[in-house]
Amino acid sequence: MASPDSRSYRAQGVVLRHVEVGEADRILSFYTLEYGKVSAIAKGIRKMRSRKAGHLEPFSRVELMLAKGRNLDVITQAEAQSTYENLRADLTLIAYAAYVVELLDRFTYEEGENRPLYNLLVNTLARLDEGSPAQTVVHYYEVQLMDLLGFKPQLQVCVACGEKIKPEDQFFSGKLGGVLCPRSLSADPGAWKVSLGALKYWRHLQRSSWSKLKNLVIPPEIEAELASLFEHYLTYLLEYGLRTPGFLKAVS
Repeated sequence: MASPDSRSYRAQGVVLRHVEVGEADRILSFYTLEYGKVSAIAKGIRKMRSRKAGHLEPFSRVELMLAKGRNLDVITQAEAQSTYENLRADLTLIAYAAYVVELLDRFTYEEGENRPLYNLLVNTLARLDEGSPAQTVVHYYEVQLMDLLGFKPQLQVCVACGEKIKPEDQFFSGKLGGVLCPRSLSADPGAWKVSLGALKYWRHLQRSSWSKLKNLVIPPEIEAELASLFEHYLTYLLEYGLRTPGFLKAVS
């Protein structure tokens, strides 16, 4: 890692998004191992002869050399380490990857290193690329992301009365951050219903390592319920909607 006074530094990161500027430049946002989220400009990247363009595609994991700039740091070198070719060959997997990076992008700021978040991101993209069950990969990512960001929901006891959850359909409160038993629904009348089956899978995703989940295929009706619950909860936390779930539904 570069010293604070260094004019240039190296980083490895995943491309989250980009914005076109001027006639040939592009501002890119990365989530890096060493510095967390950073933004930098790639000058001339949209020119036909640019050597950087193929190394800075969405979702790619890249090695970067950056030079400090007055307003934005400048990408002087870029070399792709993982381009996830299997993922890029499948439109549904592209949609899942777009959702994964949008979630991280929306929930994070340029506030410094967070290696667990970086590792979760690159491991998730690798799992999608390797052919693990995509819905399981993404739900595991969502659950672990909530945990790492400090939004781990309470799924074992009722968040209103404190009683242990009984084997029956329950409710989930985004406002209170956990499960509400039917007898405590007055604590948040807007809570979303959650079936016992979906709650069991949610708990399994929350407490298990990936090695125990990598072959798990979630039943379609449970998967659809989890997808809806997670989208509602994450949207509630962000206070605005995400773009990529609509894309994912359109191509699935």
